[in-house]
Amino acid sequence: MALVLAVRHWRPYLLGRKFVVLTDHKSLKELLHQRVTTPDQQQWLAKLMGFEFQIKYKAGALNGAADALSRCRDKELNGISKPHWDSIDEIKKAVYLNPELHEIISKLRANDLVNSPYTLSQGMLLYKGRLVLPAQSTWTLQIMEEGHSTAEGGHAGAFRTLKRITNSFFWRGMKKEIYQFVAECIVCQRQKYQTMKPEGLLQPLAIPEMIWEDISMDFISGLPKSRGFDVLFVVVDRLSKYSHFILLKHPYTAHTVADKFVKEVIRLHGVPKSIVSDRDSIFMSAFWSEIFRLQGTKLAMSSAYHPESDGQTEVLNRCIETYLRCFASEQPRAWSNWVHWAEYWYNTAFQTAAGMTPFEVVYGRKPPVITKFLPGESKVAAVARELGDRDEVLRQLKYNLARAQQRMVKHANIHRRDVVFEVGDRVFLKLRPHRQQSVCSRVFQKLSPKFYGPFVVLQRVGEVAYKLQLPQGSRIHPVFHVSQLKKVVGTNTQTQGLPVGLEQELTFNYEPVRVIGHRLKKQAGIMMPQVLVQWKDKPIEEATWEDTAEFQSQFPQTSLEDKAALNEGGIDRGLNRPRPKITNVYNRRPKAQTSSINKQGAGEERQENS
Repeated sequence: MALVLAVRHWRPYLLGRKFVVLTDHKSLKELLHQRVTTPDQQQWLAKLMGFEFQIKYKAGALNGAADALSRCRDKELNGISKPHWDSIDEIKKAVYLNPELHEIISKLRANDLVNSPYTLSQGMLLYKGRLVLPAQSTWTLQIMEEGHSTAEGGHAGAFRTLKRITNSFFWRGMKKEIYQFVAECIVCQRQKYQTMKPEGLLQPLAIPEMIWEDISMDFISGLPKSRGFDVLFVVVDRLSKYSHFILLKHPYTAHTVADKFVKEVIRLHGVPKSIVSDRDSIFMSAFWSEIFRLQGTKLAMSSAYHPESDGQTEVLNRCIETYLRCFASEQPRAWSNWVHWAEYWYNTAFQTAAGMTPFEVVYGRKPPVITKFLPGESKVAAVARELGDRDEVLRQLKYNLARAQQRMVKHANIHRRDVVFEVGDRVFLKLRPHRQQSVCSRVFQKLSPKFYGPFVVLQRVGEVAYKLQLPQGSRIHPVFHVSQLKKVVGTNTQTQGLPVGLEQELTFNYEPVRVIGHRLKKQAGIMMPQVLVQWKDKPIEEATWEDTAEFQSQFPQTSLEDKAALNEGGIDRGLNRPRPKITNVYNRRPKAQTSSINKQGAGEERQENS
């Protein structure tokens, strides 16, 4: 292209003359001898026709003049910009007005300071090359905001913020001031997790007086379907540790669980005085609460977001899952065949805390062994041993449990710290939202705040739980374990409420307004009916899909018909309302008359056809 442009430019001087073209493009030497293959080459050669020339190669290093002349002219910027800090004059003035710093400046000007880290440069006071600021001034607050709360600061920790600021600035007491500023940062308090020991010393539950008077229960879900069962209902006696494992099928309701509990537990051991459980929707339902209220049973729920309150059942769940993995890992869908053996194994296994097996506590004798006859043992002696004093057994059991609790408290509190809040304190609340299952809103856990609030402490409940003043209309239980709370540092009054999606997941305290839709959803290979429910004080866009069986169990008074709410009154027109004028009246013929007319019409049709 350069050759074509040069020849066209100097055309008046080159026509009719023989000339030589010097180029550092070596492949152009064969331009006139090679085969033309592209349209561009044909166009270029057509423009070179009529000229007589020879192309010679000249290396670029030897072709300096042409190389320099052929370069594109670059734009040059001769001006040099220099940033200017508009506030530097105000900082100089603030430094001069500070008595301590003004004295240092005077000594520097009088050369009274020898080997001092302070220097003067262009009227500014420097400390080891860093700009000096007056302590506890508005300038230090602005610098800390810039070094910590901006995108460049990144809300880093106190040490990193200190290192970033000390690169350019210095003032007396800056380390303490920066650490305090970072500790009081409201964003950091909400978004960052804690790396200290968990709050709250271990508070074990009181030891029951009699067996099967105080129990705990929980569900093991997520199991593969085996003979139609996919849930395990675990019930544990808190004194003897004796347990029952009950098989359940989806969908199960509070009525189903209560029926199983009566048949498998109450039938054998009677009605308990108290039940410890988590805040499962089954245990929180009105049906479950009412049936045990009538029986005189106290329901003790774990505090919100603290399943450790029912730690005994949680540990037993792990034991059951381990047992089933050992025997049913090769055939996962046969796990239900091993449940009765798992129950026998656990109830006949030695319990370190009790100092004996649960079987021995309940029945007063050791569990039967494979060898049923021991040589030299009298039957009368065996009977006497089985009829021993049960009170002594229970006394020894309680003593062993108390010792075990003391050991447990001692070891657990090594990794915990005692935290006490006063009524009126402002605290942050740590929440761990579950995955939102409804179709209307979702919680993005990765970017969700670690803490919400702050909220005011209203009451101390027990040793390690507190009741908070949550926002009006909140649907979660207001009592929380101390490990979920963090005291507010500073006096910032900015409050962040609870997430709406979180309130919709924890409890069934909502009041349904109407059912606006139905569907079938496949769950674990089974088509499950669901209803789309609009809740009270919620827009229709936030309606949620609920399992029909579960919803009907929780709210039996709510109609499941898919229809809009109608106004009060009948469907007949009012007498005083205007009516359209009646022009035609339809009278239905009697059956006999109708049949005769049909026969007559059929006869006329046959005559016409004939």
